[in-house]
Amino acid sequence: MNEVTDPPVVAAVDGSEHSLRALSWALGAAEALGAPLVVAHVRSEALQLGAARIASLGTDPHLPDTVLDAVRTVVEERGPRVPVRYASLDGTVTEVLPDAARGARLLVTGSRGHGGFASLLLGSTGRALAARSPCPLVVVPHEARTASLDSGPEAGRILLGLHPEETPDEVVAFAFETAGLRGVPLEAMTVLRLPPTPSALVAAPSPALQVPPPLPLADDAEELLAEARREQGARLRPFAERWPGVELVGTVMPGDAAGVLVDASGRAALLVVGRHHRHRIAELLVGSVAHAVLHHAACPVAVVPPAAAR
Repeated sequence: MNEVTDPPVVAAVDGSEHSLRALSWALGAAEALGAPLVVAHVRSEALQLGAARIASLGTDPHLPDTVLDAVRTVVEERGPRVPVRYASLDGTVTEVLPDAARGARLLVTGSRGHGGFASLLLGSTGRALAARSPCPLVVVPHEARTASLDSGPEAGRILLGLHPEETPDEVVAFAFETAGLRGVPLEAMTVLRLPPTPSALVAAPSPALQVPPPLPLADDAEELLAEARREQGARLRPFAERWPGVELVGTVMPGDAAGVLVDASGRAALLVVGRHHRHRIAELLVGSVAHAVLHHAACPVAVVPPAAAR
């Protein structure tokens, strides 16, 4: 086993086909980054309990981690070009995986799995893991949602969900750096929710309801889009100057941000979103857009935390 000293890519596995798919993506990412790989497995509650009972009897509680043993065979058959370390972890998924990923380049998981991963994208486990990861969390979708996990230029562009005023710098920088390393274009997509035109209004169902404020006409909507394009260009300009080799495509369009990004993910290799908007409640740190694309995007999704969380 090679020692891991540089910031690694951490791949969370549980033996399921979904986690092995994520492992394959993580290994490719580690090789592209020239970073070591840590393969982390959170042991089942039954195995942790058994080890604790053995230890209480004063006996060495070491029990073989059959999942890691099987995964090690898969990795060695591939012939990794980077150092690989294997970590068997005890505790809960949402606590120990963020700890294992502290200082890492990426934390990579599958979208489904056994045990602690079973509800990864379906409930509190997924929200908590995305909210607590100290590094970008990449969730690799199951096979039915993506045709290829190739990390090269043929896999498609990097897609950045950008809110010019709210998306942190580290999210934008991550997208540019990833596009530069892969040698693919970066599409920054800003989706503007426009209010309806007056023709879309319906009569109020009750006279007790207040009359809604005047809404913009169609001409005003185009002005809003033009202003959003100017804001997007200004927001991206410093990053484009820092990464001059990255082909940048700026897109501004009306609609629902989550829906538009999910639709666009079908032609992307990686969708990059920020972890949250400004919110005081910890449980809501994963914003609605990030949560929606984790559920439905066709490509792997990177949820990037703010610098303060690292």
